[in-house]
Amino acid sequence: MNRIDKKFKELRRQKKKAFIAYITAGDPSLAMTENIVITLEKSGVDIIEIGIPFSDPLADGPTIQAASQRALEKRVNLKDILGMAKRLRVRTDIPIVFMTYFNPVLKYGLERFFKSCGASGVDGLIVPDLPCEEAKDLIALGKSSGLSTIFLIAPTSTPTRIKNIAKNSRGFIYYVSLTGVTGARERLPNEIVSNVRLIKSMTDKPVAVGFGISNPDQARGIAKVADGVIVGSAIVKVIGEERAAISKISNFAKGLARAIHNA
Repeated sequence: MNRIDKKFKELRRQKKKAFIAYITAGDPSLAMTENIVITLEKSGVDIIEIGIPFSDPLADGPTIQAASQRALEKRVNLKDILGMAKRLRVRTDIPIVFMTYFNPVLKYGLERFFKSCGASGVDGLIVPDLPCEEAKDLIALGKSSGLSTIFLIAPTSTPTRIKNIAKNSRGFIYYVSLTGVTGARERLPNEIVSNVRLIKSMTDKPVAVGFGISNPDQARGIAKVADGVIVGSAIVKVIGEERAAISKISNFAKGLARAIHNA
């Protein structure tokens, strides 16, 4: 049982849902990313999802694309991010999930990547451009290294595919609330509730919902049906607009945390 499993078990015992926050590594700098992680934890975040900047993102909308570009312009790379994760492990025990595309992992070397993640205290991995059906090596290495491989279920996923993804996901299942890319939305699809209930009828693994969630009211609504709420673009936007002003980031996260934990 790694940190992700322990956190969901702890939250279930407290009858709370998980607040999962996404940030882009290296935006505005790796040193600030470390401080932002600690700030988010103190503000009520339960799990941190750290995005690895990549030049050709598949699932990211303009806000996260811009954050990734800013980080890449500062030559932030995977080796540096692993080093940052290792430094964070001295300061915090919060579960850390890497979200990356397959190209950087393949270039780094699959076995080397999983070994480095383990040594750096990373707990989970999301690779949105690698379908579950093509991820046998990733799944096997995740099991042997104790790293949770987390796969995405879309609104268009068939029941057969949902079962397969649920079977192979560890840590939690990531339900993508809408078709398209990441980014804050004013309204979320009505079918989220029924789709999450369908997934939960097929598995006892935690289901977290992401994509489009931008404010406490939306987060509260999602928390009533899901086991976790993932907020990314809205947080990344605050970091970018406020030039990583810690107080503004903290206040924004606290509002989301209250909504999710008290749903």
